[in-house]
Amino acid sequence: MLITKECDYAIRIIRALSSGETHSISFICEKELITTANAYKIARKLEKSGHIKSFRGSAGGYALNCDLKRTSLYDIITVIDPKMLLIECMQAGYECPIHSHQKPCHVHREFARIQSNLNQDLKKRMLAEILAD
Repeated sequence: MLITKECDYAIRIIRALSSGETHSISFICEKELITTANAYKIARKLEKSGHIKSFRGSAGGYALNCDLKRTSLYDIITVIDPKMLLIECMQAGYECPIHSHQKPCHVHREFARIQSNLNQDLKKRMLAEILAD
């Protein structure tokens, strides 16, 4: 839960492509210190979501396909981990033996507040701001 290593790697892949150029997966891996297997797996998810695009052939590779001024940290993180929850009990349908409507769990309520604030903060942070030199 929380922000996984895959989420971190996805942001690194976006960073490697932020120049607007097309780069090979080996270039991305070398620049961002990501293993090839992880990079391919994450790149497929980013491509499927429309954030990057791939090009085949000898001059192929990956390129950015989104506007970094309109793409937030939340957008990228939820491509990789759609649930992105602080703790398991935050999942919809989770049956907590302690938390109920009759006797609410104050810890659960605090985690819900923190989760909401985290989501709001991640949605406010555009990648263009973060990746600016």
